[in-house]
Amino acid sequence: MRLIIILHILSATIWTGGHLVLTMAFLPAAWKKNDFSVIESFESRYEKIGIPSLLILIATGIYMTTIYSPDILSFDFSRHYTKHLLLKYLLIIFTLMLAIHARFFLIPKRSIKPLALHILMITILSVLFVILGYSTRSGGIL
Repeated sequence: MRLIIILHILSATIWTGGHLVLTMAFLPAAWKKNDFSVIESFESRYEKIGIPSLLILIATGIYMTTIYSPDILSFDFSRHYTKHLLLKYLLIIFTLMLAIHARFFLIPKRSIKPLALHILMITILSVLFVILGYSTRSGGIL
């Protein structure tokens, strides 16, 4: 189980860190120049590790759910793990919806302004994942 947790944490670090770098370093430069290629350049390199990290996060998260909250579908919000894990699953659904929308509707248009909002939202969601992960393991901040 320790290896699964380490893989989960490392993947979260890559996923969240990459989006923080994108949001804080590359997005302002792209916005200032109104140059989509700045984002495209970052994404083409980051996706090689970002997408596998997201897939590892999902796989390890599902596996840990079966261990820590096997009765998650009972929706018993009085249970610490169930509450946190259901919130994490909602965040992943929002993340996937934003990613699909960006990939098929925004990126083909190559426009920075609408894509910037998506990038910001994905970054916020990824930070919320980290906070919820910490809260899950530390006894809860919710």
